[in-house]
Amino acid sequence: MVSSPPIDGEGPLIFISAAEPSADLHGASLIRAVQAVEPTARFAGIAGPAMQEAGCWALHDMTSRSAMLVSALANVGEGLRVLSTTRKHFGRYPFDAAVLIDSPVLNLALAKVAKKRQVPVFYYIAPQVWAWARYRVGRVRRRVDRMAVILPFEERFFRERGIDASYVGHPLFDTLSAREVDPEVRNAIQRGGRPVVALIPGSRSHVVKAVLPGQLEVARGISERFPDAFFPISVANDRVRRIIEPLAAGSGINYATYQGKNRDLIESAELVLVVSGTSTLEVAYYHQPMVVMYNSSRLVYHLLARWLISTPHLSLVNILAERRLVPEFMPYYTSTTPITRCALELLESPERRESMSRELADLLAPMRKPGAPDHAAALLLDMIGGRDGG
Repeated sequence: MVSSPPIDGEGPLIFISAAEPSADLHGASLIRAVQAVEPTARFAGIAGPAMQEAGCWALHDMTSRSAMLVSALANVGEGLRVLSTTRKHFGRYPFDAAVLIDSPVLNLALAKVAKKRQVPVFYYIAPQVWAWARYRVGRVRRRVDRMAVILPFEERFFRERGIDASYVGHPLFDTLSAREVDPEVRNAIQRGGRPVVALIPGSRSHVVKAVLPGQLEVARGISERFPDAFFPISVANDRVRRIIEPLAAGSGINYATYQGKNRDLIESAELVLVVSGTSTLEVAYYHQPMVVMYNSSRLVYHLLARWLISTPHLSLVNILAERRLVPEFMPYYTSTTPITRCALELLESPERRESMSRELADLLAPMRKPGAPDHAAALLLDMIGGRDGG
């Protein structure tokens, strides 16, 4: 870890910002990829523990309190303080580039700060302006010099709107390809009962609280039709374990919890009940049939989100497919009865599950571009080199 600003040195000084735990991991991978090519590169900015471990000096760490939707309102004051402090650092240190990772509410504001200081802006993991609030496209075009995007269609979307974007692959797939099978977990799941229906409720506490009760209701409905059904539940971290364990214990279903074993859960399952988000790509990576669930605030959706959403599908898999490839029940649901009915129909039809599995394999085939951090690092260093060369 770096305990003070890395102002001394001959290599490029790079500001970097990651406000969520997942972005922190992607930022750490990017830092290492850059330093593998340019060992003298120095990093400072808004960094979580993974980026700090990779050698980034942390001006601030927002990852422990990251949130979305209504919960994000609690972070407004913190975000304003971060912006104020960051402005001072841009005035104090000669940054060669600003790297912004996801989190558009914060990072597009930081992009404006960087541009005012004539610091070139590199965006890794693009704002999803193609899905909602497309009015932000102009803001992105004015404030971002180059983008490294992780979904294939994003390159064309942004380029058609005058933004220099390149598809670098999805960093999730690099992580998933390195995961090994745990035979003991596989055997335990197979002994648990049939059919196997895996539950993936997410990694954020407020999401787990919103989604897991519905997943457990669906699991109870499945158990009524299939009394021997077994439900392995994914536990993303110790924080959400404290939420998952008491809810699952009172559900009356046949279950077990597993932490860090998603590959084994997913590949062992006939069906996966998965929270909306990147987790759907994880399930799709293993070509497993799924039902996507998300239960957000109905009030927020009807007052705000419904007017901003600009895509006919909400789950990432269906957005990529441009059709309803997998069942999705979101942004909220008032009853789990239709979800249970849908899950049972899939469990009772091996043909439908096999068809969905084939379609997921075909969908993800073009996305299997390994080395996303390395490709992004090359684009970033090219941008910095072009600036120096100019």
